[in-house]
Parts: sequence; structure tokens; C-alpha cells
Amino acid sequence: MKLATVRTDSTFRTVRVERHGYVDLGPGDVGSLLARPDWQSLAADADGEFLQIERTRLAPVVPRPGKIICVGLNYRTHITEMGRDLPEHPTLFAKYPEALIGPYDPLTLPPESDAMDWEAELAVVVGRQVRRADRATAEAAIAGYTVLNDVTARDWQFRTKEWLQGKTWEATTPLGPYLVTPDELAPDAVISCTIDGEVVQKSTIGDLLFGAADLVGYISTILTLNPGDVIATGTTGGVGHARKPPRYLRDGQTVVTRVEGIGEMITPVRRAPAGEPRPASPHDRG
Repeated sequence: MKLATVRTDSTFRTVRVERHGYVDLGPGDVGSLLARPDWQSLAADADGEFLQIERTRLAPVVPRPGKIICVGLNYRTHITEMGRDLPEHPTLFAKYPEALIGPYDPLTLPPESDAMDWEAELAVVVGRQVRRADRATAEAAIAGYTVLNDVTARDWQFRTKEWLQGKTWEATTPLGPYLVTPDELAPDAVISCTIDGEVVQKSTIGDLLFGAADLVGYISTILTLNPGDVIATGTTGGVGHARKPPRYLRDGQTVVTRVEGIGEMITPVRRAPAGEPRPASPHDRG
């Protein structure tokens, strides 16, 4: 099953994605649907006419997650290219909801950074409240998966030993297009990122060092995970910062981030003039 969040004039609606269109599940976003204990049956049993919706109306699949917890250095290929040893424990940092944009929204490069980098990622969406989860409980707590690009201001990230200031710039993190339930994602699904048609990242999610259930168990030991929380599982090799010379996103490019079995996000890139107002945010709705 695939779910998505659609923007209306003033709020959000949740839809089930079918081959011939979208089935309206009612007002609210995917995160609010997941807060209902019967969300699976509600989503699966809904019936009605198929809606035809412009893809640009798709919002971040969870527009306002309570938490966005990200994992660094979690693909063996990326760990190697960054010159680091395999970690014993997940490397965690956070984003905030203001960082999110929809799967087809333009990405406006902030004027304060000249080193915005791409990072294609598989994201886990939590479907039930969980704390100190064992493996079976962690697996059961996963509502599904989506796609995220952890666009990173490298020049700000490495100002200090802590990464937060490079990772949560407003309106720079596309999330979507769909949430797919775990049964629809193959364990070796291909993950990729292209820029203007050039493949810059390509691997499979089987290269993850810490898998989805491992991360839910580890993070839920620290704090309670709630329905709609998002875990970004890390990126694979091929980031711009690791290239010689480094490469970063430029005005006019188009980034396509794809995970097999979920879908793809298409992100036009533009440069904001200094002093330009911030772009519209999904948090301006609902």
C-alpha cells in the first residue's frame, strides 16, 4: 500500500495511491492518519472515485513530524569515501520540520552557503508509539518507508564537530513522494541520485550498516518514538563533498532522488538572491 499527503488550498488531505489515481482518505496528513490505531484498515478499506492530482500538490509525506532523527555514516561505501572507520553505534543528529519540502518542490539554495551537497536516503516512518523496543517490536513499529534527500551545507556542517548547523537549513530537505508499507520494499532495493541525468549515487539499501529495525530499537532506547516520526537512515557513496575536486549543487540543476519500490522525487534547484524572502513552507498550511 502507498499513501501520500496532498496540499489543498488551506490544509492537507491523505490519499491512497493506486495505478489509476488517488483515493481520498479524508482531511489531515499521513502523520495524523498514523496516529490512529486502526490506520491500516482505514487506509486499505477506503473506497471512492479516483482523483487526478497534479504531482506538484504532493506535500512532504509527513509534513510535521514530531521528530526527524538522522543517521550519519551508515552505508559502507559512504563511510569509506569519507575516510572513516565503521562505527560501532549509529551516528545520530536531528532535523526540524521546517527543513522539509515536498517531493516536487523547488530547492532554493541559501545565499549563506556555497557548498550544498546531495545525500539520497531511505527514510523510515514510525507507525506506533514505542520505547526500548526489541527487534520484533521495532519491526512492528515501522509503518513504512519513503525517500529523503539530506541536502547538507558542508561549509556550515564542518564549522564545528557537531553537524546540526549544516543539516537543518529551512526548506532544503525533500521528503516523499509516498509512504510504502514494508511489504512493498525489497531488502536490496536500489537507491540512487541523479543530477541533470548524471548518476552521482547508486547502491542498494542492503549496504546499510544499521538497518531500519536496528535504528528503531537503538533510538527508542533513548526516547519514545511516536507515529509519524521520521528516521533518515543515511546516504550511500557518491556525495559531492567527497569528490576531487568537491562538487556542489548549482542554480538551474535538477536532482532526482529515487528508491526502487517507493518512487522518485524531482527537485529543481535555484539560487536565492541575498535578502529574498523564504520560500513557501508546508508549515504555512493546515
